[in-house]
Amino acid sequence: MTGVWVFEDGIVRRADNEAPGRGGGSGARPGKVLVHVPSGEVVTTYDVLERRLRELGWERYLNDSCLLQFHQRSTVHLISVPRDFARLKLVHMYDVVVKTRNVFEVRDAVWFVKLE
Repeated sequence: MTGVWVFEDGIVRRADNEAPGRGGGSGARPGKVLVHVPSGEVVTTYDVLERRLRELGWERYLNDSCLLQFHQRSTVHLISVPRDFARLKLVHMYDVVVKTRNVFEVRDAVWFVKLE
């Protein structure tokens, strides 16, 4: 099997197979980030995501206690993401990417780390 393997304390594990969001609070995702391509802005909150989706004609759909949903009247597509941004996973990011072709991308977070 390919990938990065780590040997620690007599245990071998695949390092690149860790679940997103384990890096701490506020939706920290050590591996991947959702990026708005035209502006280069990293989506760090749902306010940012909703603002960018509204620019594309998406609007909030139904008020659900567990999900935020966005609908575009000209399509049958529905974007559903967990209401808690900390629970946003890679599958949700790719759902946004697929339904907004060439506007959002999932990229490695390492390129967006701010140096102090």
